[in-house]
This record gives sequence, structure tokens and C-alpha cells, in this order.
Amino acid sequence: MRISDHRSWGKRSGGVGIGSVFGLGVLLIAPAFALRPLVAWLDWRVLAGAFLFLSALTFFSYRSDKRRAEAGEWRISESILHLESLLGGWPAAFLAQRVFRHKISKVSFQFFFWSTVTIHQFLSIDSLLGWRFTGEAIRFIKSHAA
Repeated sequence: MRISDHRSWGKRSGGVGIGSVFGLGVLLIAPAFALRPLVAWLDWRVLAGAFLFLSALTFFSYRSDKRRAEAGEWRISESILHLESLLGGWPAAFLAQRVFRHKISKVSFQFFFWSTVTIHQFLSIDSLLGWRFTGEAIRFIKSHAA
């Protein structure tokens, strides 16, 4: 079989590639370490259950919205999809966007989605650093407010 026989080469299709899985794994490192102290106060099964519930909700919201878009039906609001990501469903949103090839080429949607991921990364890293950046910001605001 020759390379030229592969008509699908170079074409994009739905699915999650190794690069996406690796990227998601990297993005989950800081939040995972940041959530570890919660296990001291909260049963890990409750924490894992909440995460899995929110992830499933987010993933199926994307699937439903994609199906509705294809059928020309009423859609799920982008603000709902962003809210689910902001509440912690961003890893599932990341996967769903790739699995269903949904919302990945809409620049305005991607801007807000990646802003949500950035917020989670910042808060995770800041919590691991003892809220250093947040503390400095609060001190700055207080010193310039009055």
C-alpha cells in the first residue's frame, strides 16, 4: 500500500489523539495537587463523585448540543457550556470538543473556554503557593483603595 492510497491522510476527524490526552494530563497536574488537601476534610469518594458527575454532565451537554446542531433543533446556550467548564467540567469539555468536533473552530467560544482553563490553572498554582498572588493582589487593592 502506498502513502498516496490513503485518502484520509491529512483530513481531520473526530476523536482524541495522543497529543490531546498528553495535553490534558499536563493540564490536570496542578489542579490534582491543589485538590489533595481537600481529602483531609472531605471523603475522597465524595470529591471524586462530584468531579465525575460534573464531568459527565459537561460531556453529555456537549454531545447533546452537537446532536441538536446537526438536527437543526434548539441548542444549549454557550453560557451554560462555559458555566459547566468554569465549575470544574473543563477537562470533560476539552475531551468532548475533540470527540464530537464541536465548538473547536469558533474563536470566541475557544477564547472563553481557554480563559476558564487558565483561571483553573492560576487558582491551582496560587493555592499550591499559599495564595501568594491573590494575597499580593488584595494587599495592592487595599493600599490603593483608601
